[in-house]
Amino acid sequence: MQHLYDYTAPKKAANLSLNSDLLKKSKELNINLSATLEKALREKLAQTESKQWLAANKNAIKAYNNFIAEQGGFGDEYRDF
Repeated sequence: MQHLYDYTAPKKAANLSLNSDLLKKSKELNINLSATLEKALREKLAQTESKQWLAANKNAIKAYNNFIAEQGGFGDEYRDF
């Protein structure tokens, strides 16, 4: 299975602009900004890549579902559930 990104890549500093009150309250609660942003970006990346994969494979998925609807699945005759 292919990973979303290189987990072993080195960290790199980035400049961000954030709502000042959001930043202040996050720091007051000792929220790790780097870890929080990495988690949010990882989730967004997974969501975006999933949508792209579904769009790219839409026709194949539809064809497969139509085939199963018409022909049944492999081994259906042996299932007892």
